[in-house]
Amino acid sequence: MTDNMTGNEMTGAEASVRMLEAHGVDTMFGLCGDTTLPFYDALARLNHGITHILTRDERHAAYMADGYARVTGKPGICEGPSGGGATYILPGVVEANESSVPILAITTDVATTSRGRYPLTELDQTALFRSLTKWNASLDDARRLPAMMRAAFRAMTTGRPGAVHLALPFDTQKGFVDTGEIWADARHQSFPAERTAPDPDAIAEAAAMLASASSAVAICGGGPVISGAFDVLKRLAELLDLPIATTVSGQGSIAETDPQALGVVGSNGGHSATRAVIDEADAVLFIGCRAGSVTTERWRSPAPGKKIIHIDSDPMVIGANYATDVAICADAQLALEALVTELSSRKIALQSGRTRAARAWAAKLADFTPLAQSTQTPIRPEAVIAALMAQLDEDAIVVADPGTPCPYFSAHYRWPRAGRQFITNRAHGALGYALAASMGAHVGRPSVKTVAVMGDGSFGFCCGEFETIVRHSMPITAIVFSNATFGWIKAGQDSGFGKRYYNVDFDRTDHAKVAEAFGVKSWTVRDPAQLPGVLKEALNHDGPTLVDVISQPLHEAAAPVSEWVA
Repeated sequence: MTDNMTGNEMTGAEASVRMLEAHGVDTMFGLCGDTTLPFYDALARLNHGITHILTRDERHAAYMADGYARVTGKPGICEGPSGGGATYILPGVVEANESSVPILAITTDVATTSRGRYPLTELDQTALFRSLTKWNASLDDARRLPAMMRAAFRAMTTGRPGAVHLALPFDTQKGFVDTGEIWADARHQSFPAERTAPDPDAIAEAAAMLASASSAVAICGGGPVISGAFDVLKRLAELLDLPIATTVSGQGSIAETDPQALGVVGSNGGHSATRAVIDEADAVLFIGCRAGSVTTERWRSPAPGKKIIHIDSDPMVIGANYATDVAICADAQLALEALVTELSSRKIALQSGRTRAARAWAAKLADFTPLAQSTQTPIRPEAVIAALMAQLDEDAIVVADPGTPCPYFSAHYRWPRAGRQFITNRAHGALGYALAASMGAHVGRPSVKTVAVMGDGSFGFCCGEFETIVRHSMPITAIVFSNATFGWIKAGQDSGFGKRYYNVDFDRTDHAKVAEAFGVKSWTVRDPAQLPGVLKEALNHDGPTLVDVISQPLHEAAAPVSEWVA
């Protein structure tokens, strides 16, 4: 027992561990530091059932927590030390927060008694995290720790889920906490918690508008995936014969092989045939969707003036970009259940969703198939998509970085089942996300195959985590589109700046040899004829693997990004 501590007390560090345990935490990701010593010592001494995965930097710890949360429906937990640790963890925190993914970032800090005396690693952590999180605090009094931890879990799981941050100064980790305060609200162990039901009058108004429309369409953002609204969304689609489009974040709201599924819309992964369905609609139902610049082609599709029904759990989203005829501030699943119930009692004009969706998919496949079957070198990205679709199980998880992989997977990989099978960081689009997020996804759902897809620019951001993958024997397959350029920027220079390529190219790295140095079984593929066989071997291997694909750069490809096509 610590000096002066009674039998009814424990240290702040011990209380932190017990409060995480009380909230059902079984996994956390992080990196050690001087200010974290009391917390790590408590993790070492106590019997708590929490697996701590040591990462190679704090940014990837946050990305891992993000991926874990997305596939489990439980908050992800990451931690890091003061100073550089707190600044490194920020990219993952802001990505999760803006993607409505609940993660708790715990950063330790210098002692409260050292503030203002120029101690090593001092910075104002609460100010640093304030604009990037849903809730944020520093524990300056150890006795407040249980209440603050409960507030953190309550904040990140209720309303619109998001990221929270709690700083643990060194001295408060050693302060005393009453053991009677160690308890948690079980409702906040998963998300979304304490869902908001819709206004019945708004539901009736929306039902009347949809029942009388002749060519309505729904556009799903990430809300239906987060709320688990898969079954009720399918019932709505069948009831109205309503075509269901998604944003990139909304993929998984409905199986893309479903007759009413339209696929992705917007400037990243959209197609002119899909865009035409949106443009021709007489009513648009946004579901858990911000209607941002990418989804709407910079607010041109749908065009202003359409009839708009908007469902979202965040009242600030509704009406932000479109004049809204019916606003439904509610959880997506509860709102759709109420809408289906209301529509079931009304006379309905069917929306020809199957016909419109089939026409759009036929046009997309007509463009995709010749490219996927091309024997051209460097290898076309479409060939990689086709080979993976032919080999991956329906329950496989694919995590894609936002550069070369994202538009191709969004446009062309036709997900055969509803649910969280595809993950990509659409809020801020930082490179280097996919590898770490795939690790978190694997930890959260270890029984399925997980694939991380990245460009070679992203590889340079994250390759240190291959050591973590090998240390934990994670059977993740990494695929690198190797084209020796920051392709997205070069494609923008190609289409909009007179092909003036400036400072976007770099020397080619032998990614297979780099991965092999970490202990990853690896291949390099230059011939598209060899691609299916190599991918099959990599996917079936019982340990971590990497396939380095010498691929066509984006500025020379038929990438499904509308601003480049135009």
